[in-house]
Amino acid sequence: MRLKRRMQARWHRDHHGRGTTPEEAAAKERNAAMLAERFAVGPPPADCPVPMLPVSQLYLRDIPLLRPPGQADLLQVLWCPYDHDPHHKPSTALFWRSAAEVVDILATPPEPYEVNDDGYLPEPCVLAPEAITEYPNSLDLSPQMLRMVEDWSRWQAAGVDVDSSEHADCPRDFYDVHLADAPGWKVGGWPPWGRTDPNPRYCTVCDVQMVPLLTIASYEWDGGEGHSWAPHEEQAAAYAANTTGHCCGQAPSQPTKVEVGSTDNMQIYICPTSPEHPHTDLIQ
Repeated sequence: MRLKRRMQARWHRDHHGRGTTPEEAAAKERNAAMLAERFAVGPPPADCPVPMLPVSQLYLRDIPLLRPPGQADLLQVLWCPYDHDPHHKPSTALFWRSAAEVVDILATPPEPYEVNDDGYLPEPCVLAPEAITEYPNSLDLSPQMLRMVEDWSRWQAAGVDVDSSEHADCPRDFYDVHLADAPGWKVGGWPPWGRTDPNPRYCTVCDVQMVPLLTIASYEWDGGEGHSWAPHEEQAAAYAANTTGHCCGQAPSQPTKVEVGSTDNMQIYICPTSPEHPHTDLIQ
């Protein structure tokens, strides 16, 4: 997978350089030999441990919303890149740690032989946390608030610059696309309902309603009108991708290369009473 991504990145930079370089061909041969050796041994035992892959590393100094337990100031999220029953998705693990106590860092962490899906292999990248304001999905609104959102005259009176011909019949769509549950990776925030109606999660220890901790998103912004959520420095790339598409597997809205479900989001929930209680997750 890593070789494939390197080749796609090279093709994206140079459309005339398609094909395989000698170095890439040699890497392919090494990979083939490694797989042949592995398959000759036979399948691993059912209880064989599988190295987990790092998904996200977040520091309290950057994201005060984390509210870690005790003296922890670092959250590390990992997952097993295989589909796990009953919902056929990666199994996640949370580690709350003190950054000062992290020593003896491995230069080359262990990795699994394979992944169930391309999107289960996160591409390393640097996060640039930014605080934003978003509103709940229209499915989470009270009946009174929903009536207000669906009143087009209110949008007009507020002077909102929208395409009246497109949204006048359904202002709720404008609200959900441009204001509600921001797409992309985020800490906290509102759930991105859509696959199901609102589905509260409850702690298995204390029965308190759980809250979103982290959204692992397939895309940083949606296609079509949803590119309005793109950061200012990415607006030009978002507009270009929306009008002309992208090539060679390089999508500006997918820097992590992560893809869960059918281009959905995996939202991790924790107990607000104690982050040390078991977490859960939901694909939406």
